Amino acid sequence: MEAVIGVFIPIILFLVIGLVLVISIFYKSKEKQMLIEKGLSAEEIKKFFEDKRDPFIMLKIGIISIFFGLGLGFGMMLEKSYSGDYWIPLFLFTFTGVGFVVANLVGNKLRKKHDLETKNL
Repeated sequence: MEAVIGVFIPIILFLVIGLVLVISIFYKSKEKQMLIEKGLSAEEIKKFFEDKRDPFIMLKIGIISIFFGLGLGFGMMLEKSYSGDYWIPLFLFTFTGVGFVVANLVGNKLRKKHDLETKNL
């Protein structure tokens, strides 16, 4: 029975990843079709997608990854010290949540500063 489960896990994983990719492509295509049907020009569509892009996405991913790593490290250290199975998940979720909050605050601050600079030019 365990061997059967071991075979289905990768198959289900690839099916779910494929489904997510197909749905993502479908909705992006649908969004572009709706913009074209509204009668927007090519320049207006280009400006729409430029405004939608977040210039600080890599910074946010980096902050979240750092906090995830810190949570994993602290959880592993405390698990060895206090012999509890709950330390790693506790610190992973806690530090990753804090990482999301910090990334959002830093991103908002930098976005406001970026918007002010672009308006002044």
